[in-house]
Amino acid sequence: MPLNLAQRNAWSLARTLMTIVVVFRIDGGKFGVAEAQEFDGDPSLIVREYDPFAR
Repeated sequence: MPLNLAQRNAWSLARTLMTIVVVFRIDGGKFGVAEAQEFDGDPSLIVREYDPFAR
């Protein structure tokens, strides 16, 4: 999915689940979204973390 869509989905998911969610890079210039605790890929692929508790 495109980056802007991934970012919107990540923030929405983080607020709904009240857990940290990450946006990560996938081959081909696409991006994915997952709960941080479920992401088991290379940490260098993480573009951004969304923490619903951060101020």
